[in-house]
Amino acid sequence: MGNWLVNHWFSAAVLAAWLGINVFLFTYYFLFFDQDERYFYTRAILGSALAWARASAKCLNFNSMLILLPVCRNLLSFLRGTCSCCRRTLRKQLDHNLTFHKLVAYALALFTAVHTIAHLFNLERYNDSQQATDGSLAAILSKMHLNNNKWLNPIHSNQTVSTVEYVAFTTIPGLTGVIITLALILMVTSSTEFIRRNYFEVFWYTHHLFFIYFVGLVIHGIAGLVRGQTEDSMEEVHPRHCAEYLVEKHEECRHVCCKNPEFSSIPAEVGQRWDGVGAVGAPAPFSTPLVGVIMHPAKVLELQMQKKGFRMEVGQYIFVNCPAISLLEWHPFTLTSAPEEDFFSIHIRAAGDWTERIIDTFQQQKPEMPRIEVDGPFGTASEDVFQYEVAMLVGAGIGVTPFASILKSIWYKFQQADQTLKTKKIYFYWLCRDTGAFAWFNDLLASLEQKMAESGKADFLTYRLFLTGWDTSIANNAALHHDTATDTVTGLRHKTIYGRPMWNAEFSAVATAHPRSVVGVFLCGPGALAKDLQRSCQQHSSLDPRKVKFYFNKENF
Repeated sequence: MGNWLVNHWFSAAVLAAWLGINVFLFTYYFLFFDQDERYFYTRAILGSALAWARASAKCLNFNSMLILLPVCRNLLSFLRGTCSCCRRTLRKQLDHNLTFHKLVAYALALFTAVHTIAHLFNLERYNDSQQATDGSLAAILSKMHLNNNKWLNPIHSNQTVSTVEYVAFTTIPGLTGVIITLALILMVTSSTEFIRRNYFEVFWYTHHLFFIYFVGLVIHGIAGLVRGQTEDSMEEVHPRHCAEYLVEKHEECRHVCCKNPEFSSIPAEVGQRWDGVGAVGAPAPFSTPLVGVIMHPAKVLELQMQKKGFRMEVGQYIFVNCPAISLLEWHPFTLTSAPEEDFFSIHIRAAGDWTERIIDTFQQQKPEMPRIEVDGPFGTASEDVFQYEVAMLVGAGIGVTPFASILKSIWYKFQQADQTLKTKKIYFYWLCRDTGAFAWFNDLLASLEQKMAESGKADFLTYRLFLTGWDTSIANNAALHHDTATDTVTGLRHKTIYGRPMWNAEFSAVATAHPRSVVGVFLCGPGALAKDLQRSCQQHSSLDPRKVKFYFNKENF
């Protein structure tokens, strides 16, 4: 339990606070609408479905207020760059933004289901009480004030065919409710892992239905079909004393309770006014000239762009759009250049329709290169790498890109003899399926090897390259040239390891070498690898200040 707390205590506190607010809101407003005397007559028609509908509506609005905040990239970058109190803990929480975004989305789906089902019951009960002729309180209330605006039952006639469906699809609350629900269903279902990985465009376009969702949410409660008794009417016709007179009163009745109660709309939810908070994350794209286009092995395209007016930190990412391919599609790419360089760059690997098309477009070598639009940069967990004395960097395939920026920046810091560098040791792990993937990064590692050796800091960087997909011929070739000074696959001094890392052994070795250090573990790779690293961080961390602590950080886009 102690090891788990090292990495997750703040996240657990935030989650508990969010769950607590949801439970409080639902419970408080359920009891309010289930007991408040202003809704006595409304409950006479609707029963407990009123409380279920209104309590879930309050939670819906609260979570709708939150849903955009975790994906407001400009806001997150601002917080990451300005927070100073509990800096490491708070900044780590920002790296869980997409997880929190998904949790809030699931809550929205749950409360939408509760709200919709409750209102379906409400419509049926409104319809039943309007058609009833038994002289019950619900029937009498439903027929009051049909000719003015003081009615309680929104269904004013018992002659309309399919009255429930008519109200659901012809009133503002009914129609917007249907639109909101359909938009939410499409957004949630298109966000599944399978859709995002295999049909990213479907996910991308469908997720922009959020605009329709919020517009519908803002106007959903304007008509106010669900009503309660007015304050003025409560003073004269209090339901606690007067309900029986409504059922049994005679024409010659002179009692004040013989007067009919008056009703008005329940005020619209104030939470709906918070939905525009997502504008903080609105994109601010700009065009940038290309200063270099390099095609690397394994079909990896490097785009180097002019840095004029562009400020960045290590490990940050940008969103890229190529209008020649698609006007609407924006895709995230980690910056592979260092802040010290006079250009900024990204590496694009063929991994889908859009990336295939942009690589093919630049390979055609047309006289006029395609225009590139850029939005960003935005902060990530990798920005914090220099906040740790010891860092373990783990990249899988093209996931090495944020660490290219970090390693380049270290090279420049050594050149400039930067005395402010807090990091004393970096362990770098790169996992690739095929030998071609190593090629474009070899030159950087080779230059780092040479520079570290020349500056007397050869021990600063320890790197391990793992080839996870290989055949017998590669293994035989490696065994044949095992005694050579350089690796047969990469040409580097450190030999390529065939297979996957034994993470328990790696973490134990780091813990032994740095017994009292705080170690930052950074991953840019798949979820399965993240689980392995997270488990190892927990197993090898201790709350004892005299022992090592591992803090897990993962790139999220």
